[in-house]
Amino acid sequence: MPILSYLLTALGAYLLGSIPTGYLAAKAKGIDIRTVGSGNIGATNAMRVLGKPVGIGVLLVDALKGFAAVMWLPLFVLNQFASPDFWTTPFDLHGRQNLIATFSVIAGVGAVLGHNYTCWLKFKGGKGIATSAGVFLALAPLALGICVVVFAVALLLTRYVSVGSIAAALALPVAVWFTRDDTLLRLVTIILGALAIYKHKTNIQRLIAGTENRMGAKKESK
Repeated sequence: MPILSYLLTALGAYLLGSIPTGYLAAKAKGIDIRTVGSGNIGATNAMRVLGKPVGIGVLLVDALKGFAAVMWLPLFVLNQFASPDFWTTPFDLHGRQNLIATFSVIAGVGAVLGHNYTCWLKFKGGKGIATSAGVFLALAPLALGICVVVFAVALLLTRYVSVGSIAAALALPVAVWFTRDDTLLRLVTIILGALAIYKHKTNIQRLIAGTENRMGAKKESK
């Protein structure tokens, strides 16, 4: 496959992930979400600032960005660059599956980076939890299911959304390691998990200081 096909997949996924859903939802109500609550454009802050219905909508759209990037973008790019017999040669099924898997992983990384560092907001975006969930719903649904349980348990025990997200980010590489025999996916998952934790650095600082906002609170301390 030409290198251009890989670059277009990464760029297309980045642009899809870069759509700042929370920012746009708040802007429609005359609010700059970057200046209220935690200042984050993600679903948690959107839910707190704009209300649960809008926050849930932001969550779903952010997840859809990751899912769509993985499920459809690689197929679109491969349809443009692959030879006509790429889809029809039966004896090369394994190679075809591996190539699609590689493109899917590239798309997943691009979508998460697009959300976290959106070009539309001076490369300042969200934390990537919802978009990562959409990515792994497509790449490793069983591992994602395990992480959802980890998130829910941590959230119920602590009432901190950030603790649930960090716990899920820690659990994701382990869950993928034991449920998917894919070296590239395993390595990428470790990187994305570390990135998700890094993006929670201000939450970790607030947790240490005892100023992190618990679930159900009206405002989040900065």
